[in-house]
This record gives sequence, structure tokens and C-alpha cells, in this order.
Amino acid sequence: MILSTTNSIEGKAITRYHGIVASEVILGANVFRDIFAGIRDFVGGRSGSYEKPLRKAREMALEEISDQAKDVGANAIVGIDIDYEVIGEQGSMLMVSISGTAVTVS
Repeated sequence: MILSTTNSIEGKAITRYHGIVASEVILGANVFRDIFAGIRDFVGGRSGSYEKPLRKAREMALEEISDQAKDVGANAIVGIDIDYEVIGEQGSMLMVSISGTAVTVS
């Protein structure tokens, strides 16, 4: 499966559009992670406690749209848009939302 944030794939022709594919993955933000992230932010540096769950959520959502695209006979997804949101009471959850257009390229 070819995944692209652009509307075309260089060297490939889109021969069929299959429609929009989308996925939302929501992960709970752990209180202990919040504490350690706050300490890390205070002393400086990257917050691995948030980076890993965000990466995992993004990978899960990309896998889900890839499966959806395969199910409709597509071999690529173009125009992928990835959004990150904090939701829930007091921002207790992280959401990754991904959408794109499933296509066949040759």
C-alpha cells in the first residue's frame, strides 16, 4: 500500500478512485505519564512519555485506513491528512484522526 500526503504519486497514474477512508484512534493519557512529562518539560528535552503513544496511535490509524483501502481494491491512499487532538475531561485522552482517498495507481 502506497501512502501519501500529496494528491498524486510521482511516476504513477491514478486509474480509479475508491472513496474516502478514515480512522480515529483514541488513547487514554496516563496520570503518571502526565507527571513525568511535566517534569521533563520543566527540565527541558523531549517527552517520550507522550511521543510513544502518539506514534502508536498514528501507526494504528494508518494501518486501519490501509486495511479499508485494501478491502475496496485500492493499492494506494493519497491526500492523507493527520490531525492530533486532546479530548475528554481535562484533556485526559489523545486522539489521532486520519483520512485520505483510496485509489488504484498503475
